[in-house]
Amino acid sequence: MSPRNDEPRGIPAPTLRRFPAYLSQLFRLQEEGRDVVSSTHLGKRLMLDPVQVRKDLECTGLVGRPKVGHSVPKLIEAIESILGWNRVNEAFLVGAGNLGAALLGYPRFKQSGLDIVAAFDEAPEKVGSEIHGKTVLPLKKLANLTRRMGVKVGIIAVPADHAQAVADLMVEAGILAIWNFAPVTLRVPEEVIVQTEDLYSGLAILTQKLAVRLREEPSKGVRHAHE
Repeated sequence: MSPRNDEPRGIPAPTLRRFPAYLSQLFRLQEEGRDVVSSTHLGKRLMLDPVQVRKDLECTGLVGRPKVGHSVPKLIEAIESILGWNRVNEAFLVGAGNLGAALLGYPRFKQSGLDIVAAFDEAPEKVGSEIHGKTVLPLKKLANLTRRMGVKVGIIAVPADHAQAVADLMVEAGILAIWNFAPVTLRVPEEVIVQTEDLYSGLAILTQKLAVRLREEPSKGVRHAHE
């Protein structure tokens, strides 16, 4: 068994990460009444290299018109189809702490094809409580409800030392895709997709870049309370 992070249709992961930003701009263009957009225009709006934007859009399989650009509605449809955002995937979330509650309350997931329909936890003080309109259920009910409802997406928002046990429970119940927010590498069967959000790695990059900037510009990096 090994962790997997599949890329649909062979599309590079960096391109997939940029697609939501493209969608956001495309929706804004649609609201502005724009029917077509060029790679150069999208690049300017997102501060990206137009060559990179063009390569990314080529992954949709759409061919833009020379000196005109791409159809905005067709680009939206193509990107949503690639990301699976043109259909709603129901998900179960395990871990009703601060992070889990924040995920339950995030309104844009539904727009992105994800509907967190239930939350689970083992802590007695959390079971039975209501978070953003959803009652927290005991973890022991996860497997049965997963099978009954046919849910295929699981979200893990528990501490690292509990994450693998939760993943095992999800896999046994039939979950095929796991969005993992715990700082740990999960071991799952080959057919199960895992996407781990490593917040610590992102923080490490941010603080390292800040340290470099402060070394380069020490006089600008230090501000006193009276300033």
